[in-house]
Amino acid sequence: MSALFSLSGKRALVTGSSQGIGFALARGLAEAGATVVLNGRDAAKLEQGAQTLLAAGANVQVLPFDVTDHNAVQAAVDGFEADRGRIDILINNAGLQHRAPLEDFPADAFERLLQTNVASVFHVGQAVARHMIGRGAGKIINIASVQTALARPGIAPYTATKGAVGNLTKGMATDWAKHGLQCNAIAPGYFDTPLNAALVADPQFSNWLKHRTPAGRWGRVEELVGAAVFLSSAASSFVNGHTLYVDGGITASL
Repeated sequence: MSALFSLSGKRALVTGSSQGIGFALARGLAEAGATVVLNGRDAAKLEQGAQTLLAAGANVQVLPFDVTDHNAVQAAVDGFEADRGRIDILINNAGLQHRAPLEDFPADAFERLLQTNVASVFHVGQAVARHMIGRGAGKIINIASVQTALARPGIAPYTATKGAVGNLTKGMATDWAKHGLQCNAIAPGYFDTPLNAALVADPQFSNWLKHRTPAGRWGRVEELVGAAVFLSSAASSFVNGHTLYVDGGITASL
């Protein structure tokens, strides 16, 4: 049974992994045996994260590039595959949030959300999948959100982008399952991360969340690791185009 979930001998690229959910997922995959490749735009933060994981005994590499730049993504992925080895697992985690009433939502902020939350999944997914297709195997996991299914005031464009991630995941599976790839998504509920720092610090919101979520609390980033290991491993060999909600039951309850 343990072999089903082992990632020994696999290499996983995690975008946006210098902190928060991305870093937690990278650490979890490393603990399951994978070599992890940290990605972000800030090389210093990536190196700091890499040193933390190395000190814990992980096998770590870094690959800085801007996930919103199609040409830069292609060059970075192709160069890595040629010089350092294959990418067996991709977790598209890089994401951005911006809160404002929809009628006042800045157009430039909307464009940034589209590029960071949706276009990056296309750019990195395509670049990595081209190599996976040639090998006839690969795992792609896109980080969606509870907002893939639900909306809240002030984040309509973010909700739109995460809905798009859910459907792009289905499209990836539809096109690439025949080539031996499994493409799925993890949809976190409300987790205590730097992206949600303002909400965590807001007693009124935290109290609302406690009563709205059947589990009665914020999620801990470590609680996403099991889902990531499952979708990265042989245990999910016939799971494709699925969005797995890890949300304390919030999407199951009114």
